Amino acid sequence: MKLTPGKLAGMKAVSDARGVIAAAAMDQRGSLKKALGKEKGGDVSDGMMEEFKSLVAEVLTPHASAILLDPEWGLPASKRRAKNAGLLLAYEKTGYDKTGPGRLPDLLDLWSARRLKEAGADCVKILLYYTPFDPKPINEQKHAWVERIGDECRANDIPFFLELVGYEEGADEKGFEYAKKKPEVVTRSMEEFTRDRYGADVLKVEVPVNMKFVEGAQSFSGQKAYTKEEAIKAFHAAAKVATRPFIYLSAGVSNAEFTESLRLAGESDVRFVGVLCGRATWKEGIPVYGKGGANAFRAWLQKDGVRNIKNVNDCLKGASPWFSFYGAKSADQLA
Repeated sequence: MKLTPGKLAGMKAVSDARGVIAAAAMDQRGSLKKALGKEKGGDVSDGMMEEFKSLVAEVLTPHASAILLDPEWGLPASKRRAKNAGLLLAYEKTGYDKTGPGRLPDLLDLWSARRLKEAGADCVKILLYYTPFDPKPINEQKHAWVERIGDECRANDIPFFLELVGYEEGADEKGFEYAKKKPEVVTRSMEEFTRDRYGADVLKVEVPVNMKFVEGAQSFSGQKAYTKEEAIKAFHAAAKVATRPFIYLSAGVSNAEFTESLRLAGESDVRFVGVLCGRATWKEGIPVYGKGGANAFRAWLQKDGVRNIKNVNDCLKGASPWFSFYGAKSADQLA
């Protein structure tokens, strides 16, 4: 296995000295604007969005190998990141098409992989809502969409991070019934998109269980969807199908719940290569910014935000170097 110069440089830029991806995520747009508007009791300006993202980048990236931002409000923040931190830029529009079934995605109108690279991106990221249980015509549309992006990233020699978020139409994805289906949704999604035809260099995936329904977990809600042993089997089943590096996303859960899931991944001895963690580090600071402004939010980040990201980093001791997926002992062996 050899990597082209741009792919190799991008992967090295977003990983730490060990080859582990310990990245912060700050590409939220629609959900962040809504949450800030709720706290401020009014409209949220472009300047506020840029300021919030810039503060996160400034305070948290000294403790991260990279940061994921969006080109709509995140470019000023990209200039405020620490020198040790690489840059991933999101290519998809926020949200999804609500006019029909399937949560179909779309790309930003004024951007391309080439333009993201020119804006300083080391890697390109897209988010795809996906379930193997959707009708074939919907999933075929999504498969073709991802293939196009994979080809575009190959042509521009830049790594492609594919984020997969499972769902079920009409269901509560945080609820008990969906929790029972989640292991299969995650595993079959990874099995599909790990294929070479899609060109993904890293899969950004959900933890395959909902920790609130793992019997004996600190996050346990009292209703059991899986025993701890069954949860560990779910981690193994998902990891087993991956033929390329994968990292875990925090999916909006609390810092405590996400770090517990990472410890279980470590205990399961699965070969994940890091995280791209957003809301589990900074979401509790939204009301602080909304009510107290930039200075209050910076102070919160310096204390609570840094503590949160360090909690996540402490759980990455069991993570593997991304290049180990290709049988290499260093990134440069893949040159």
